[in-house]
Amino acid sequence: MHIERAGPEDVRGLARLKWIDRAGDDADTAEFDSFVDALGAWWEAHRATHFAFVALTEDTTVGAAWVALLPRVPSPGANNRLSADIQSVFVMPEHRGGGVGAALVDAAATHAHRAGASRVTVHSSERAVSVYQRLGFTGSPKLLQRIAEA
Repeated sequence: MHIERAGPEDVRGLARLKWIDRAGDDADTAEFDSFVDALGAWWEAHRATHFAFVALTEDTTVGAAWVALLPRVPSPGANNRLSADIQSVFVMPEHRGGGVGAALVDAAATHAHRAGASRVTVHSSERAVSVYQRLGFTGSPKLLQRIAEA
Protein backbone atom coordinates (compact mmCIF):
# COMPACT_ATOMS: atom_id res chain seq x y z
CA MET A 1 0.00 0.00 0.00
CA HIS A 2 1.22 3.49 -0.79
CA ILE A 3 -0.15 7.03 -0.62
CA GLU A 4 0.03 9.46 -3.52
CA ARG A 5 -1.57 12.68 -4.65
CA ALA A 6 -4.52 11.85 -6.86
CA GLY A 7 -4.89 12.98 -10.44
CA PRO A 8 -7.69 12.93 -13.00
CA GLU A 9 -7.03 9.23 -13.62
CA ASP A 10 -8.13 8.55 -10.02
CA VAL A 11 -11.62 10.07 -10.30
CA ARG A 12 -13.39 6.72 -10.72
CA GLY A 13 -11.66 5.26 -7.65
CA LEU A 14 -12.40 8.40 -5.62
CA ALA A 15 -16.04 8.28 -6.70
CA ARG A 16 -16.25 4.58 -5.79
CA LEU A 17 -15.09 5.31 -2.23
CA LYS A 18 -17.56 8.22 -1.84
CA TRP A 19 -20.31 5.99 -3.23
CA ILE A 20 -19.56 3.12 -0.86
CA ASP A 21 -19.28 5.50 2.10
CA ARG A 22 -22.69 7.07 1.41
CA ALA A 23 -24.67 4.39 -0.41
CA GLY A 24 -23.11 1.40 1.34
CA ASP A 25 -22.93 -0.87 -1.66
CA ASP A 26 -20.74 -1.48 -4.67
CA ALA A 27 -20.74 0.97 -7.53
CA ASP A 28 -21.80 -0.78 -10.71
CA THR A 29 -24.78 1.23 -11.91
CA ALA A 30 -25.62 3.94 -14.43
CA GLU A 31 -26.27 6.24 -11.47
CA PHE A 32 -22.70 5.62 -10.30
CA ASP A 33 -21.34 6.45 -13.77
CA SER A 34 -23.25 9.73 -13.60
CA PHE A 35 -21.69 10.42 -10.18
CA VAL A 36 -18.21 9.75 -11.59
CA ASP A 37 -18.87 12.38 -14.27
CA ALA A 38 -20.24 14.84 -11.70
CA LEU A 39 -17.27 14.38 -9.36
CA GLY A 40 -14.84 14.76 -12.25
CA ALA A 41 -16.50 17.99 -13.41
CA TRP A 42 -16.65 19.34 -9.85
CA TRP A 43 -12.98 18.57 -9.24
CA GLU A 44 -11.96 20.17 -12.53
CA ALA A 45 -13.79 23.34 -11.46
CA HIS A 46 -12.11 23.26 -8.01
CA ARG A 47 -8.67 21.93 -8.93
CA ALA A 48 -6.90 25.05 -7.62
CA THR A 49 -8.34 24.66 -4.10
CA HIS A 50 -9.11 20.95 -3.56
CA PHE A 51 -6.48 18.22 -3.52
CA ALA A 52 -7.09 14.50 -3.11
CA PHE A 53 -4.76 11.82 -1.80
CA VAL A 54 -5.30 8.12 -2.39
CA ALA A 55 -4.15 4.92 -0.75
CA LEU A 56 -3.44 2.29 -3.39
CA THR A 57 -2.79 -1.43 -3.24
CA GLU A 58 -1.43 -2.34 -6.65
CA ASP A 59 -4.02 -0.52 -8.80
CA THR A 60 -6.98 -0.51 -6.39
CA THR A 61 -7.96 2.63 -4.49
CA VAL A 62 -8.60 1.56 -0.88
CA GLY A 63 -8.69 4.97 0.80
CA ALA A 64 -8.84 8.68 0.15
CA ALA A 65 -8.62 12.05 1.84
CA TRP A 66 -9.25 15.51 0.42
CA VAL A 67 -7.89 18.84 1.59
CA ALA A 68 -9.48 22.18 0.71
CA LEU A 69 -7.19 25.21 0.77
CA LEU A 70 -9.10 28.33 1.74
CA PRO A 71 -7.70 31.83 1.13
CA ARG A 72 -8.25 34.17 4.08
CA VAL A 73 -8.64 37.93 4.20
CA PRO A 74 -5.20 39.59 4.40
CA SER A 75 -4.02 41.16 7.64
CA PRO A 76 -1.28 43.75 8.05
CA GLY A 77 1.97 41.86 7.69
CA ALA A 78 0.21 38.76 6.38
CA ASN A 79 -1.05 39.32 2.85
CA ASN A 80 -1.30 35.66 1.83
CA ARG A 81 -3.20 33.92 4.60
CA LEU A 82 -4.44 30.40 4.03
CA SER A 83 -6.43 27.87 6.05
CA ALA A 84 -7.17 24.27 5.15
CA ASP A 85 -9.88 21.73 5.85
CA ILE A 86 -9.53 17.94 5.65
CA GLN A 87 -12.61 16.46 3.96
CA SER A 88 -14.11 13.14 2.86
CA VAL A 89 -11.64 10.76 4.50
CA PHE A 90 -12.66 7.17 3.86
CA VAL A 91 -10.84 3.85 4.05
CA MET A 92 -12.35 0.56 2.92
CA PRO A 93 -13.36 -1.42 6.03
CA GLU A 94 -10.96 -4.29 5.32
CA HIS A 95 -8.04 -1.82 5.30
CA ARG A 96 -8.90 0.00 8.54
CA GLY A 97 -6.79 -0.25 11.66
CA GLY A 98 -3.46 -0.48 9.86
CA GLY A 99 -2.59 3.20 9.61
CA VAL A 100 -4.05 3.88 6.15
CA GLY A 101 -6.35 6.67 7.36
CA ALA A 102 -3.57 8.23 9.42
CA ALA A 103 -1.21 8.18 6.43
CA LEU A 104 -3.83 9.80 4.20
CA VAL A 105 -4.61 12.56 6.70
CA ASP A 106 -0.91 13.16 7.28
CA ALA A 107 -0.31 13.49 3.52
CA ALA A 108 -3.20 15.95 3.15
CA ALA A 109 -2.20 18.02 6.20
CA THR A 110 1.45 18.09 5.14
CA HIS A 111 0.40 19.33 1.69
CA ALA A 112 -1.68 22.08 3.33
CA HIS A 113 1.14 23.23 5.60
CA ARG A 114 3.64 23.24 2.72
CA ALA A 115 1.19 25.35 0.71
CA GLY A 116 1.23 27.89 3.54
CA ALA A 117 -1.86 27.03 5.59
CA SER A 118 -1.53 28.26 9.15
CA ARG A 119 -4.09 25.74 10.37
CA VAL A 120 -5.79 22.58 9.20
CA THR A 121 -9.25 21.73 10.49
CA VAL A 122 -11.39 18.62 10.23
CA HIS A 123 -14.98 17.75 11.07
CA SER A 124 -14.62 14.22 12.39
CA SER A 125 -16.93 11.29 12.95
CA GLU A 126 -17.05 10.04 16.55
CA ARG A 127 -15.12 6.94 15.50
CA ALA A 128 -12.19 8.91 14.05
CA VAL A 129 -11.65 11.55 16.76
CA SER A 130 -8.87 9.54 18.42
CA VAL A 131 -7.10 9.10 15.07
CA TYR A 132 -7.06 12.86 14.50
CA GLN A 133 -5.89 13.49 18.06
CA ARG A 134 -2.98 11.08 17.57
CA LEU A 135 -2.06 13.08 14.46
CA GLY A 136 -1.86 16.32 16.45
CA PHE A 137 -5.36 17.74 15.96
CA THR A 138 -6.81 19.41 19.05
CA GLY A 139 -10.08 21.08 19.91
CA SER A 140 -10.28 24.85 20.20
CA PRO A 141 -12.89 26.81 22.15
CA LYS A 142 -12.40 29.64 19.63
CA LEU A 143 -13.25 27.57 16.54
CA LEU A 144 -17.04 27.59 16.42
CA GLN A 145 -19.63 26.50 13.91
CA ARG A 146 -23.22 27.40 13.10
CA ILE A 147 -25.37 24.62 11.68
CA ALA A 148 -27.88 25.57 8.99
CA GLU A 149 -31.52 25.17 9.94
CA ALA A 150 -33.30 22.35 8.15
